[in-house]
Amino acid sequence: MKIALLGYGRMGKEIEKIALSRGHEIVIKKDVNDVIDITLADVAIDFSVPSSAYNNITDCINNNVPVISGTTGWLDKYNDAVALCKEKNSAFIYASNFSLGVNIFFELNKQLAKMMSSLEDYNISMEEIHHTKKLDAPSGTAITLAEGIIENSSKNNWELDEKTSEENIPIVAKRIPEIPGTHTVWYDSEVDSIEIKHTAHSRKGFALGAVVAAEWIIGKQGVFSMKDVLNIR
Repeated sequence: MKIALLGYGRMGKEIEKIALSRGHEIVIKKDVNDVIDITLADVAIDFSVPSSAYNNITDCINNNVPVISGTTGWLDKYNDAVALCKEKNSAFIYASNFSLGVNIFFELNKQLAKMMSSLEDYNISMEEIHHTKKLDAPSGTAITLAEGIIENSSKNNWELDEKTSEENIPIVAKRIPEIPGTHTVWYDSEVDSIEIKHTAHSRKGFALGAVVAAEWIIGKQGVFSMKDVLNIR
């Protein structure tokens, strides 16, 4: 499989290692302003920056190159990318996190939210910790977790740092050197607390998931998620 890496930072380099170890070829390594011919690739993996992600994705879709994107901070244009993918009969996966463990954590989070939804004495809060080079806050993973709670409870929205409404979920975002990613969801009451937590030990899990998704999407058409890739139902 010939892979284009759209973004060649720390994640791009980790993806390269995994891809090569699985017998694939890296044919493009794109930094922000590079001009490339995306048709040289069988599939593209985008871990770029928010200002580049949408253009990277649409370039792939317009040239019928399946694209996997893990870049966060650009999702105001996500629906446009989905519409274009359907129009062009191309293939696209966006995930806020490609880690197998995190995608299982997403499902646990939803199930816990359903179970807690009728227990009004519990206050919900969240925390995410990442390395200091992460550009967006809260993380895309934290937003996905919050959306999973909102879908399965009476909460209306999330807010960063400070809670201004009982209907919202407060998310504290911390930036600490060399932390790949830690996400915690708390349910606190006067009598006890319930906590679920995912801690990434390295970027390897994210990179492996992205390569597995790229392998899976070859030959397919449509807009997919990691639930499709991992057959999580």
